[in-house]
Amino acid sequence: MSGLGQPFSSTMNAIVALCHFCELHGPRTLFCTEVLHAPLPQGAGGGDSPGQVEQAEEEEGGIQMSSRARAHSPAEGASTESSSPGPKKSDMCEGCRSLAVGHPGYISHDKETSIKYVSHQHPNHPQLFSIVRQACVRSLSCEVCPGREGPIFFGDEQHGFVFSHTFFIKDSLARGFQRWYSIIAIMMDRIYLINSWPFLLGKVRGIISELQGKALKVFEAEQFGCPQRAQRMNTAFTPFLHQRNGNAARSLTSLTSDDNLWACLHTSFAWLLKACGSRLTEKLLEGAPTEDTLVQMEKLADLEEESESWDNSEAEEEEKASATPEGAEGRELPSCPTDSSFLSACGSWQPPKLSVFKSLRHMRQVLGAPSFRMLAWHVLMGNQVIWKSRDVNLVHSAFEVLRTMLPVGCVRIIPYSSQYEEAYRCNFLGLSPPVPIPAHVLASEFVVVVEVHTAARSNLHPAGCEDDQSLSKYEFVVTSGSPVAADRVGPTILNKIEAALTNQNLSVDVVDQCLICLKEEWMNKVKVLFKFTKVDSRPKEDTQKLLSVLGASEEDNVKLLKFWMTGLSKTYKSHLMSTVRSPTAAESRN
Repeated sequence: MSGLGQPFSSTMNAIVALCHFCELHGPRTLFCTEVLHAPLPQGAGGGDSPGQVEQAEEEEGGIQMSSRARAHSPAEGASTESSSPGPKKSDMCEGCRSLAVGHPGYISHDKETSIKYVSHQHPNHPQLFSIVRQACVRSLSCEVCPGREGPIFFGDEQHGFVFSHTFFIKDSLARGFQRWYSIIAIMMDRIYLINSWPFLLGKVRGIISELQGKALKVFEAEQFGCPQRAQRMNTAFTPFLHQRNGNAARSLTSLTSDDNLWACLHTSFAWLLKACGSRLTEKLLEGAPTEDTLVQMEKLADLEEESESWDNSEAEEEEKASATPEGAEGRELPSCPTDSSFLSACGSWQPPKLSVFKSLRHMRQVLGAPSFRMLAWHVLMGNQVIWKSRDVNLVHSAFEVLRTMLPVGCVRIIPYSSQYEEAYRCNFLGLSPPVPIPAHVLASEFVVVVEVHTAARSNLHPAGCEDDQSLSKYEFVVTSGSPVAADRVGPTILNKIEAALTNQNLSVDVVDQCLICLKEEWMNKVKVLFKFTKVDSRPKEDTQKLLSVLGASEEDNVKLLKFWMTGLSKTYKSHLMSTVRSPTAAESRN
C-alpha cells in the first residue's frame, strides 16, 4: 500500500484515523496515520536538522518507531495555529484533542521499503485535512449503520472511499454513560478497499475491543467509587449541561487510563497500513492465463465451495443433534472429508515427500525405451493407466511424473485404491497387488497396466540408469490389450517428447520447459478445433481440412486432440458460447 505523499497523486492510497463526536464541537479527528514515500515535509516530525533528538526507538514488526522531541512549524517563522489546517485552540476541548500542544507526533521507518508512517492529530496538507475532515463528519453523522455501531462503506472518486467502524466508549460522566467514536480508513482505490474489507474489519475490531476493554475497567472503578446514576436521578430537574462542571469532556487517555495510548495507536495503525498493503499483491502475467491456470483456479473455487457446504451441513446437523430429546438416539454427524479426499477427487492431490521417479527421463531409463513409449502413448491418448505395487510412494511418484505430459484438466487421479475403479472415474489408478482387475479390462485396448514386482537380482533395470538404489529392487512389467507397435508413428507430441528425453545435451529443467511449450502448442490446436466443431458446427469436410492445416490429420493426433478437448476450462468454453450468442458476434459472422 503506497502512501499519501501528495493529495490526489498516484501514491495516495490510505489514511487511517480515529474520530470522536464531541458534545460541544461535533465530529472531530483525534488521531490519524498516513504513509509517506517522499522525504518528510516540514511539520511532519521527520526532519533531521539539529535539535531534533529521538527520544525512543523500538522495533515493531520490522518498523522502527521513534518520537521526535520537536518538529519544524509548517512555515518557518509562522505560528502553528495560523498555518495549520486544523481547528483553532479555542474550538477544541480536552475531549477532542489527542496530542499535547507542541507534540511533534510519531514516525515509524520501514527499513524494508523505506516507507515512513507518520501520525498526528490532523494531516498537515490542507486538501488531505479536508478529505479526512469530511470522512470524519460523515462517519459520525449521516453514514451510520443500524444500531449506530458497526462497519459501513461510503465515498466517491473525488473525496476517496471510506471504511468506517463506529463504536462507543464507556464514560461515567457522559450522556448515556458512553461516548461515540469511529475508526476510518480512506483510500482512493475502491476495489482495493472492498477486497481489504474482511482484513480491515477483523483488525479494526481488535483495536476497538482493546479500547473498550480498558475504558470498561475505568468505568467500573469510577462507578464503584462514586455511582453517577443515583446522583443524576436526584438532580433530574437540573439542566445536565450545568452539572458537568467541565469534567464531562474527557480525553480518551483519561477514559482508558493509558498514558501510552497514542503511541500504541500509532503502532497499530502503522502495522495495519503495512499489513494491508502486503496481503494483496499484483502478479505480472505474460499474455492471457494458460488453460492449466484457469483449470487450477476453477478446481480451487470448487474445493472452497465444497468445503463451505460441508461446514454448513455440519452446523445443521449439530443444531438437529442439540434439539434431540434426552434419551433419544441422535443421528451420527458426518465427518468432514479430509483435505486428501478433496484433493484426490479433483485430481490435485499432494505429491509424496520423497519422490522415487526424478523425471520423465529417469522413468524412461528405469522402464526401458519400448515400455516407456507404450506407457506414454496410453497416457497421451487418455487411456486408463493402472499401477499395481505395494509401495504407495512409488505409485504416487509415478503419477506425479506422468501427469506432466497432460493438461491439468485431463488429469483424474485415484492415487491408491482397495478396489478397481472404472475408467470414467480416473485415468490414473493405483492398486495393491492383490486387488483383482476384471478380465475385460485387462483385454481392453484402452488400458495399460504396470505391475511392480520384487526383483530377484539388483541389476534388472537397464544399465545407465540414474544411480537410485530404491528402484534396483523392483522389476517393472508393462502390458496392454493393444500393445503399441514399434513401427507405429504415434502422436506428434510423443515423438517430440522422446526426442527431448534422448537428447543428453538438454538438462532436466530444459526438458520440462520444452514439455510446457509442447502442451501449450497442442492446447492452442485444441481450442481452434473446439471452436470450429463445437461452436461453429462446421461440416466434417471442413474439419479434415482444418486438421491438415494444424498438422494433426493422423489418427493418433485426432484422438489426442479429442481427449485433450475434455480438459478445456469452463471459463474458456462459457466465454466462447457467450460470444456466439451475442448479437454483435452474430452480425459479424453474417
